[in-house]
Amino acid sequence: QVQLVESGGGLVQAGDSLRLSCAASGRTISARAMGWFRQAAGREREFVAAIFGSLATTIYTDSVKGRFTISRDTAKNTVYLQMNSLKPEDTAVYYCAARRLFASAPVRDGSDYDSWGQGTQVTVSS
Repeated sequence: QVQLVESGGGLVQAGDSLRLSCAASGRTISARAMGWFRQAAGREREFVAAIFGSLATTIYTDSVKGRFTISRDTAKNTVYLQMNSLKPEDTAVYYCAARRLFASAPVRDGSDYDSWGQGTQVTVSS
């Protein structure tokens, strides 16, 4: 498994930016798909973004396209989520996750991620 530690959350105003970091130890992140998920109070966890493959392919949920950017630095074994133009509806606990090798479910499906960070709170005020 991979040990993951998120950082970078906080309280911001609508329109502001934040960058979340996910530092991984153990297996290298380049060998796995890495994802960001979020869970707002009283709601189910939802997929936000993922990065995978040797070409660092990225996918996003529709609500963050054009505002969020996922990236990775393999030398630092760290994944980032740059969040711009934040909205109050982005308020949630954000989790970094590493997808298991030889996974079969779609990349957006959290069930095939076997390592999760502790989460970092992002709060966007209007």
